[in-house]
Amino acid sequence: MTDVLVTGGTGTLGRRLVRRLLEEGTPVRVLSRGPRPRAADRSGLTWVVGDLLDGSGLAAAVEGVQTIVHCASNQAKGHDVRATARLLDAARADARHLVYISIVGIDRVPLPYYRDKLETERVIAASVLPWTVLRTTQFHDLARDLVSRLARLPVVPVPAGISLQPIDTGEVALRLVELANGPAQGRVPDMGGPKVHSFAELVGIHLRATGRRRLVLPVPVPGRIAKAYRAGGHLAPDRAVGRRTFEEFCST
Repeated sequence: MTDVLVTGGTGTLGRRLVRRLLEEGTPVRVLSRGPRPRAADRSGLTWVVGDLLDGSGLAAAVEGVQTIVHCASNQAKGHDVRATARLLDAARADARHLVYISIVGIDRVPLPYYRDKLETERVIAASVLPWTVLRTTQFHDLARDLVSRLARLPVVPVPAGISLQPIDTGEVALRLVELANGPAQGRVPDMGGPKVHSFAELVGIHLRATGRRRLVLPVPVPGRIAKAYRAGGHLAPDRAVGRRTFEEFCST
């Protein structure tokens, strides 16, 4: 069995994905800019130090690999597009399948980072490498991080009319394992969390889980980006396939 290369293997999703692959007996190769941490000393795991932007370490990372799961991402302008193009170029000789994790609504919400993600998808689709793209809604971890920052204030301001549909990273990781073990499929159906919550509801869930009370104040947010969010461009209510709720996530 050949290794599966995971970029972004030290991130929120990448760690879960690496663990899932190892649990099913798949050898994993992680590309990281940093040295291998002691906690990552596990059987079946190979660590390659490299950089997607300058290309260092990529030759060693992709050598003999047939499947790549590309989870690495950076919100700096143009970063993901350039990094992915370099990865595709390096993988051309050996790889047979690239699986890419993307975001629901990148074609509907005019956020600069979303535009980069959409352009990255286009670069992948134009490559010679067979590919699969999975878009998901926001992770539970991100939703909790957002609301926990807001909840530090005595009066919690929340963007009026804007909701999130958070999904569990463990469930996304399982889906990525399925996709990595199968043939290239192009863009597959989106994955959305089990419930759509307003920001006020998310804050309330977090406050109850942490045993606190705060006054929650909806605040209108102007601009094209906020308008797209209010329209639900980043949601996938018709693809609410996630099972673990935000309440369950916050209670652990």
